Amino acid sequence: MTIAIVGIGLIGGSLMIDLRKRGFADRIIGVDTNLQHRNIAQLCGLVDETDTLKNAVDRSDIIILSTPVDTIWKMLPGILDRINGTSKVVTDMGSTKGKIGRAVKDHAGRGRYVALHPMAGTEFSGPLAAIGKLFDYKNAIICDPELSDTDALGLVENMLDILNMKKLYMNSGDHDVRVAYVSHISHITSFSLALSVLDKEKEEKNITALAGGGFESTVRLAKSNSETWAPIFLENAGPILEVVDNYIEKMKLFKQFIEENDVESLKGLMEEANKIKKILH
Repeated sequence: MTIAIVGIGLIGGSLMIDLRKRGFADRIIGVDTNLQHRNIAQLCGLVDETDTLKNAVDRSDIIILSTPVDTIWKMLPGILDRINGTSKVVTDMGSTKGKIGRAVKDHAGRGRYVALHPMAGTEFSGPLAAIGKLFDYKNAIICDPELSDTDALGLVENMLDILNMKKLYMNSGDHDVRVAYVSHISHITSFSLALSVLDKEKEEKNITALAGGGFESTVRLAKSNSETWAPIFLENAGPILEVVDNYIEKMKLFKQFIEENDVESLKGLMEEANKIKKILH
């Protein structure tokens, strides 16, 4: 099995480590517009070689797109043009699916594409952030599986089994709404908190010296790469704006009850929030 991984960052690099170590890939071709990323991948042994996108597509059995989502939907139609009528498969690691799916909805080679979102990652980026076992026991969302050819879907499912991932299936629309609530809003609130603290830091030096574990865990995601997350927020704007409005309403309630010195209402809000423990064991 020869695989091409387009985008040699945290996700692409981590895939390279485990797919090679676990015997899924005999040869790995890396594709990246960043020369430094290509050089690091070769020096670290993440790839066997690097090549252009067209050459890598022509030489590979499976093509995995792990670039920012705004580049995936632009690349995908051209890749399907090249692999239509072959046994090659293309899948992607994008965390939004609606716009990507619409870009190839009527493409003759749509069946060779499997829409995939692995719910795994860290706040770090680039090939040096790649780690083994990143995907173990995490959820992998396969969107619109009925639109993929049976053999293409089977190959990607086999890859997920090798990565020890739990497979879930849903349509693209449901996926984008759900990840807005459980993933994308977490990043927005983390970025917002970091900005608020940095504003205060300008007035009161060393305010972050008082930061404890709670602050660190809440603001951890603010270290995430803007090149990755800005496109996600724009590609999934509808669901994200919905959840931001909902979040602001909850913040306004906290503000109101604090202003009114209403301890019982504050406790009620927090006790209602405590029910999340039933979901997050």
